[in-house]
Amino acid sequence: MALMYNQALRITVPNPMEACYAERISLTSFFGVLRTWFLSMVRDDFKCGKITLEKTLKLLEKLDIRCSTIHVKYIFKDNDRLKQGRITIEEFRTIYRIIAHREEIIEIFNTYSENRKFLFEKNLAQFLIQEQYTLDINKSIASEIIQKYEPIEEVKQAHQMSFEGFTRYMDSSECLLFNNKYESVYQDMTHPLSDYFISSSHNTYLISDQLVGPSDLWGYVSALVKGCRCLEIDCWDGSQNEPVVYHGYTFTSKLLFKTVIRAIHKYAFITSDYPVVLSLENHCSPSQQEVMADNLQSTFGDSLLSDTLDDFPDKLPSPEALKFKILVRNKKIGTLRETRERRGSDKHGQVEECEEEEEAEQEEEENEAKGPEPSDAFQDDLEKEAESKGAVGIPRFKKKLKIATALSDLVIYTKVEKFRSFHHSRLYQQFNESNSIGESQARKLSKLRANEFILHTTKFITRIYPKATRADSSNFNPQEFWNVGCQMVALNFQTPGLPMDLQNGKFLDNGGSGYILKPHFLRDSKTKFNPNKALMDSNPIILMIRLISGIQLPPSYHSSSNKADTLVIVEILGVPNDQMKQQSRVIKKNAFSPRWNETFTFIIQVPELALIRFVVENQGLIAGNEFLGQYTLPVLCMNKGYRRVPLFSKMGESLEPASLFIYVWYVR
Repeated sequence: MALMYNQALRITVPNPMEACYAERISLTSFFGVLRTWFLSMVRDDFKCGKITLEKTLKLLEKLDIRCSTIHVKYIFKDNDRLKQGRITIEEFRTIYRIIAHREEIIEIFNTYSENRKFLFEKNLAQFLIQEQYTLDINKSIASEIIQKYEPIEEVKQAHQMSFEGFTRYMDSSECLLFNNKYESVYQDMTHPLSDYFISSSHNTYLISDQLVGPSDLWGYVSALVKGCRCLEIDCWDGSQNEPVVYHGYTFTSKLLFKTVIRAIHKYAFITSDYPVVLSLENHCSPSQQEVMADNLQSTFGDSLLSDTLDDFPDKLPSPEALKFKILVRNKKIGTLRETRERRGSDKHGQVEECEEEEEAEQEEEENEAKGPEPSDAFQDDLEKEAESKGAVGIPRFKKKLKIATALSDLVIYTKVEKFRSFHHSRLYQQFNESNSIGESQARKLSKLRANEFILHTTKFITRIYPKATRADSSNFNPQEFWNVGCQMVALNFQTPGLPMDLQNGKFLDNGGSGYILKPHFLRDSKTKFNPNKALMDSNPIILMIRLISGIQLPPSYHSSSNKADTLVIVEILGVPNDQMKQQSRVIKKNAFSPRWNETFTFIIQVPELALIRFVVENQGLIAGNEFLGQYTLPVLCMNKGYRRVPLFSKMGESLEPASLFIYVWYVR
């Protein structure tokens, strides 16, 4: 019967075996097969009659249907005709269809199904090529998808896919927006460390504010689990000759230094094999610095990098060469050659002094950095004057630092060097010296001397940290510093919001390893790139996002049911000229299955630096919109075609199965 039907439609059956299967599952028997399968899955649960909400949730889970408890609760209530808190098998069937049989998926399925009942392998292959942009598709790939997702055994054996299988495939991880080929390390990891963006944390030990909040090991553990590769440790003298970690001159609680590094040792390479940098803000006396050195060596052993990889290094090693290594970032006395000559010697009691210029802290407002960009010659004159007399308008004083040789010699490739000016760095800074620059100064430099900032970061690791007035542990926007190639943009990981959404989204790339190779124009020592200027030779992409629907979105916090007045904001974050935001219309009182069918178009000049952020909100007319969920990822990590956008809470927790259903297309 199916064969005759196919011939009438002029469809060629690939082989006799498939024809046999097609005859076996004919159109007339389709509903019988479907009903038999469904009853076989649920019959046992209804042996005692009706089932409760709790059993309904378990049965949906048994059927591989992901669902939100709050939405099922209200759908259950609407379909419990007798209002007894228990439903019949037919009422459950209705609930199942409401949740699993989404109209937008049915429309796609019917487009490619010859009979609106099944997909043959060739139909599925056609869908994958035309809609999902799957390259090198073949019959075996379609067959594998059917074998993996088709729940009805008779249909599976016939090498066909029912709607039940198709909807499970479309809801699977294979149809997520993030391209799974970027879920593993795929970039060249043999470049020098300075060629990578490095996931970095500020005051990692804090889990709340900067003044009175607790210090906790969880700060380090959670950062490492998220793939962070640069941790900050503020070290101070403690009692009984035991260094402690806390935010000095505040009421934050204290942790023992040795306890902190033991926790780091346990979790350092759980998420990533690539090196962890311990950025020490060292306020300890020489004697307790020696204790720190002993703790580091005894805890990390051979994992602690305490010597150069080459005899006469002249450039930074690669993340690949430093796999499973711990690097200490701190002040250092003397050269790498002198450090090597002291290897094996007794350094107990050896202390060296160095002088360092300190600027009196002076936070600058962003608007002070605005204005016309000065000429290079004029700016060079200013820098030279600043070096000889101190920074213009900022008083300087010199202080002496005492550093224990034992700790100094553990600093190899990540020596901390005070940033004076780009001119000074060009002349004197060594390859293994890195700078820490406060956000206010860095912002000014990124606006006024962007290209020179980039030339600096092509050679030297640069760490950006939040200004001191952020006592609430708030964060700056890291994108402006990634735009100029800063490797270590340190954020307060404990504080949710846009900056951490960008951080988490960016470092999804390259397997979540915490290291992302910078674009070529941020690695080229002769680059002319300036993120603040229009590009003459850019290679832009045209991106189209069709926002189709929402899937079991979180209801409004203020709603007494599962409702929300939902809207979606799609935002591009990158270089200034690429920043753009577009918003959907509001769908009233629908968080379960809102339909938008709206299309947004973006032209992105520098896609290599661009992130895309999807934000779902509940419209608020008085107090402003309510955040419901978001997802951020690099533009170039997106799959094309019909894709599901998973949503995350403000705290970064998965809200599955809450998601958006979209169609993505772009061309370059």
